[in-house]
Amino acid sequence: METKEPASSIDPQHQLPPATTPHKSGWQRLFVWAALLLTFAVIFYLVLRHHDDTQSAAPSSRRAVTGPVTITAAVAQKGNIPVYLAAIGTVTPVYTDSITSEVTGLVSKVYYKEGQLVRKGEALIDIDARPFEAQLMQAEGALERDTNVLAQAKMDLQRYRDAWARNAIPKQTLDDQEKIVLQDQGTVKNDEGTVRYDKVQVGFCHITAPIPGRVGLRLVDPGNVVQANGTTPLVVVTEIQPITVIFTLAEDNLPQVEAQTRQGKRLDVLALDRSQQTKLATGKLLTFDNQIDTTTGTVKMRGIFDNKDGALFPNQFVNTKLLVDTLQGVTLIPSAAIQQNGQTSFVYLIQNDTAQIRNIKVGVTDAGQTAVTGINPADMVATSSFEKLQNGAKIVIAKQPPPAASPGSQSP
Repeated sequence: METKEPASSIDPQHQLPPATTPHKSGWQRLFVWAALLLTFAVIFYLVLRHHDDTQSAAPSSRRAVTGPVTITAAVAQKGNIPVYLAAIGTVTPVYTDSITSEVTGLVSKVYYKEGQLVRKGEALIDIDARPFEAQLMQAEGALERDTNVLAQAKMDLQRYRDAWARNAIPKQTLDDQEKIVLQDQGTVKNDEGTVRYDKVQVGFCHITAPIPGRVGLRLVDPGNVVQANGTTPLVVVTEIQPITVIFTLAEDNLPQVEAQTRQGKRLDVLALDRSQQTKLATGKLLTFDNQIDTTTGTVKMRGIFDNKDGALFPNQFVNTKLLVDTLQGVTLIPSAAIQQNGQTSFVYLIQNDTAQIRNIKVGVTDAGQTAVTGINPADMVATSSFEKLQNGAKIVIAKQPPPAASPGSQSP
């Protein structure tokens, strides 16, 4: 008996593709993504490895020293160092006179030259005094006339007194004559005042220097008419010897200054130029203000200087240093030897031809020297080649400082 297979219910023309086709496409995409990720990971690793090699090679090349480091060195000294309070100040003359005319008149002569140094009482300007001399002559004439009138009245008074003693005149006549004498005395006194006033006016026509100092630029010329009590000065005279400097200090420093002045000490004041490299003059603290400026928390100080060489000029800006103390017997090293590591100060201490890092505490600095603690006098410290030095490095001390690198060269 022949067995027949059952007929398929699916049309051969509508059969699905093989089951392996979709799975094969998904695995291909997964393989591509995995290959890309692996490639990126390898590239990233190689980049990081190259960066680490470069970083490790750079410091090693900077620190690589083929032999001992050549340095210059200095020996710590035991000594004294001044303590200064620094401030900025302005040169201010003791006196500055802006001279104006007290009379109205014509300028007849100008004696001074611009920028000239003048002495007290030296002639500066003349104003035509002839009108005032004429007024003075009139006043003197009136005084002479009234003086003689007074003398006549006094003679009459004496006659009346003699006559009254003989009962030759009434008492009223004598009394009237006494009052006439008093009136004439008042007239004479008034005339004397007029003469004195006119003499003063004549004196105003000859203007002299009220103080010694330097005159400024010429402000009037011969032939100009000046007005009495005008606002325009005829000449300005500024005293320059001595001269003062006004500077300000923080109110926190005031007790330190007062403690010194109460003991009768006159503190030294140094005047320096803008760069603080050149000392212009040395003077003394003269006084300080009687109140603190509440807006700035500072107090004004005034120092006085002889200024014999004229180094200080009125209204000049200067840096000042006020000496308030002197530290005795401290350890001093060159400021160039001190290095910083964050908030820590240190030096390279030279021992047995080896540089050793030694932490220190920094104190007062002045004139390139710094007071320190942490090392002892006679210790030797490095003052150069810090870019090559490290703890424990072998060193060679040079007699002269090593030459500076050329502008085109790179530091190791």
